[in-house]
Amino acid sequence: MTQKQNTTLIISIALVILFIAAACAGCTAPSQETKSTAAATTAVPAESILVFSGAGLKAPMEDAGKAFTQKYGIGVQYSYGGSGVLITQMNLTHKGDVFIPGSTNEWKTAKAQGLVDSYQLVAYHVPVIVVQKGNPKNIATLKDFAQPGMKIALGDVDATAIGKAGAKMFKKLNITADVEKNVVTRTPTINELVTIMNAGQADAAILTLDNVKTDKMDMIEIPLTVNEVLITPIGVTTFTRNPDAAAKFVAFVASDEGKAIFAKHGFPIYPDPVYANVQP
Repeated sequence: MTQKQNTTLIISIALVILFIAAACAGCTAPSQETKSTAAATTAVPAESILVFSGAGLKAPMEDAGKAFTQKYGIGVQYSYGGSGVLITQMNLTHKGDVFIPGSTNEWKTAKAQGLVDSYQLVAYHVPVIVVQKGNPKNIATLKDFAQPGMKIALGDVDATAIGKAGAKMFKKLNITADVEKNVVTRTPTINELVTIMNAGQADAAILTLDNVKTDKMDMIEIPLTVNEVLITPIGVTTFTRNPDAAAKFVAFVASDEGKAIFAKHGFPIYPDPVYANVQP
């Protein structure tokens, strides 16, 4: 091959490479534009609120937040935990817009500390007995929690609404001391009680109706004459920096649309004639 032919070949190869590079650049440009367009069309809420929510309410509250954002364009962030922990957080930070605890008992505590004022009622938290599948210990009533050798899991009295409810029921039945001997754990949230029962680490526990997983545990109802049925309230904090959005969220959760979300997750919604004698 002559030097001239060699030079021509090199130039041809270079032109081919440049053509391919230009073509690839042309191919990638639309992709980048598409990506930018997709990012631009993703809805980013112009404002958002922070909701302090009882851990046992997480499932319906997540759905309620998504529905609210879709309807009003306002973002919803959550801080989940036992109600006692949430009240401490609110006291320390004085940041946040809405409070929804497991029961009105926790609301009264928060109100006494100047953190909240008025509320609306959403749903019932109904305590029930849960036992291992097949009920191998033949537990029939709360009084069986006092039988020697039982392994009982309960919510923390200071941190959870379900812990307080259990303590009141044991006191009614005059079995507090005997039950306490059988308590193997007290959890800071009701969700951890579910985990313990699912893992077979306790013979029985007190959960709320909405937390029962019937494929992994059996449930025994507690008579209303003994039961401490809870009512879930929701309201705006006294220190909110976004009162209009906070009030709009409270109204949404307490509306028929919001309550339907709770019903989907197994909560009896307020008001219910079955629990007409239950006072907030």
